Amino acid sequence: MFLRTLYILAASFLLVLPASYPACAVDNLIAAVMSSDQPRYREAHNAFLRSMAARGYNATKMKVILQTPNPDHFSLHNAFRKVVAYQPSLIIAYGTSAAEAAAEQSKKMPVVSVDIYSSEEPVAGVFGVSSRVPIKKLLKASQQIGSFRRIGVVYNSQEIGSKRQLDDIRKNAAQQGMRVTGANVNTSAGLDYQLAALMKKVDLIFVTESSVVCRDFERIVTLARGNGIPVISTMPDAAQRGALASLEISPQEQGNVAADMAVRILEGATVGHLPLLPPNRVELHINLRVAKELELVVPLQTLSEANNIIH
Repeated sequence: MFLRTLYILAASFLLVLPASYPACAVDNLIAAVMSSDQPRYREAHNAFLRSMAARGYNATKMKVILQTPNPDHFSLHNAFRKVVAYQPSLIIAYGTSAAEAAAEQSKKMPVVSVDIYSSEEPVAGVFGVSSRVPIKKLLKASQQIGSFRRIGVVYNSQEIGSKRQLDDIRKNAAQQGMRVTGANVNTSAGLDYQLAALMKKVDLIFVTESSVVCRDFERIVTLARGNGIPVISTMPDAAQRGALASLEISPQEQGNVAADMAVRILEGATVGHLPLLPPNRVELHINLRVAKELELVVPLQTLSEANNIIH
């Protein structure tokens, strides 16, 4: 009877352990946290895992804890408090909001920032790979296609990367004689109302890198196209999803760069010497199908500058 009771108590103790708790001893424990569960972060993370395995960090040598919280401040900080409790060898933070939360919650642990829309000025202690692209190039390509002067920007004030991109758009648009009107979309429920008001004031819509607008991107494109307004963006696959033009990074490249830095840290590199790298692969995509539907003519010069043309 005593042994049976002891067995039951032991089994009950095991059941309360978190599901993500490392099940076996490994040389390195890595915690990964995404700003939100977006395809771009998933692609980058999968590339990171493949690249780590290619460098010899397989399942027997490395354990990864992955957290995909909601993109709000409380959820992100709570996710980092959980992973910090495991004392990982390093943290991979996908997206600007996750990187900012990591900097506050894990001051003594190395954090590799991935796919972050970084500020223009370098920030001490931040290293990894940025998703910041030359907004001026995308605006210029758009103006070559149509004489757009009133640009509406769909952003989320609760996401740092989205706000930074709005600031970047304002700065570059002013230099090209364009007026900017912002639409702050914090929830999917408020999207239709914000867009309806925005489309009365603009002739071009720029969708920033936000988890809310990413989930509803096709909806934004459909509503805008119904009013004869093209959409542009810097989100990966935006042109494939209906944007007239997009300037895109490669999530795979982001994951590969993150793996390179992670290996350097695990093998003893000094964190203070690691850089925040700009994206190497930045591609201009033009969707000719959308241009035709909106009765827009894409000049040969713009087509010659595009890396990918969707017919």
